[in-house]
Amino acid sequence: MTDDQVWTDTGPDTSDLPDEAAPVVAVVGRPNVGKSTLVNRLIGRRQAVVEDTPGVTRDRIPYDAVWNGRRFTVVDTGGWEPDAEGRAAAIAAQAEIAIATADVIILVIDAQVGATDADEAAVRILHRSKKPVILVANKVDDARSEADAAALWSLGLGEPHPVSALHGRGSGDLLDVVLDRMPELPEADYATESGPRRVALVGRPNVGKSSLLNRLAGEDRVVVDSVAGTTVDPVDSLIELDSDTWRFVDTAGLRKRVKQASGTEFYASLRTQSAVEAAEVAVVLLDASEPISEQDQRVLSQVVEAGRALVIAFNKWDLVDEDRRYYLDREIDRELARITWAPRVNISASTGRAVAKLAPALRTALAGWEQRIPTGELNQWISGLIAARPHPIRGGKAPKVLFMTQAGIRPPKFVLFTSGRLDPQYVRFIERRLREDFGFTGSPIAITVKAREKRGKPARK
Repeated sequence: MTDDQVWTDTGPDTSDLPDEAAPVVAVVGRPNVGKSTLVNRLIGRRQAVVEDTPGVTRDRIPYDAVWNGRRFTVVDTGGWEPDAEGRAAAIAAQAEIAIATADVIILVIDAQVGATDADEAAVRILHRSKKPVILVANKVDDARSEADAAALWSLGLGEPHPVSALHGRGSGDLLDVVLDRMPELPEADYATESGPRRVALVGRPNVGKSSLLNRLAGEDRVVVDSVAGTTVDPVDSLIELDSDTWRFVDTAGLRKRVKQASGTEFYASLRTQSAVEAAEVAVVLLDASEPISEQDQRVLSQVVEAGRALVIAFNKWDLVDEDRRYYLDREIDRELARITWAPRVNISASTGRAVAKLAPALRTALAGWEQRIPTGELNQWISGLIAARPHPIRGGKAPKVLFMTQAGIRPPKFVLFTSGRLDPQYVRFIERRLREDFGFTGSPIAITVKAREKRGKPARK
């Protein structure tokens, strides 16, 4: 992070794209043909878990992608085997759900192995789906291997598209084909909501995420156990709360950073991270009966860095006595000083205390996340602010703010055009006053400074 930047998004910047209901592209195929590697190529970043061991991907995991200005969603799926049993059958079922809900399907086949009986069975099912299917011959690393891809014409799915997901060969051409096969959305769809607002329940293990989800649902949707780590995969539930339907996702408790976790915990952490990035707002649960820990701070940072709206819920409030409240107030002042903008609710998932307050807090956070200030009003505001408190003089001269604009929402992003570099402390002062005067409750804010360099002088690095 540079001095000129307070916060930035991860992944492609889609702020200038229309908020349409993004088409869905499902990537399917039998185990270990390179689906997750291809997904990483399509979305332009390494996010899907890739390992040589078959069966690493078990769920339907969506990722946002952009190509040639068009936004779409890529769904990574587990290995699809039509006659699978046990856990493999459950994984295959998830892949079949992805097919049923997709607009375009990419069938990945290992060109080095050729079409197997499982591939041919998958082709028969895809023919019945009546969906556009793109046949991808993966692991075609050079021109000599293209003959292997040509042999897949026999499957009857049309032209096989040779790709090397590992090296990127042919991935751009494949993306062009994907865009051609996508349905054209009617103009009215650009202004409509894509469905229930997506809420991720996150927190360290055993803070009561699953208990809260069950309380909100009014039934046992997920397993609850006193043993930490019961939830491994994110669990989606449509829940009606305060007259609105919300899509809640219960996630695995985060113990360590993703890079430090291992085994099942690593994959659980990665899926939780994906659930946060796929959500619009996150409810971070903290155990009110225990001190705010480093793990709690890490979870909060993950949500802020993902650029999601945030609500902090202090759970187990029924276990908090007067002494604990005294110390908790001081912990909040000390440990949560950097995110005073997040709404806070005190709840008890076990007794149901104040859980009804979650819906208003979620709406407030989402409103801040989507808030936009007109450019004229914003520049009037920044002019008055700088006149009242100018930037400190550095080297005999103070940099001027020439112009300010809001570049995007979800979360709000601002750009300051200046005659020189601004002190990071001054940028933080601007952010603080932005919140005081305009709100943005429940949302992180990104402020970027673009300094105009003097003519004839090289840009400072």
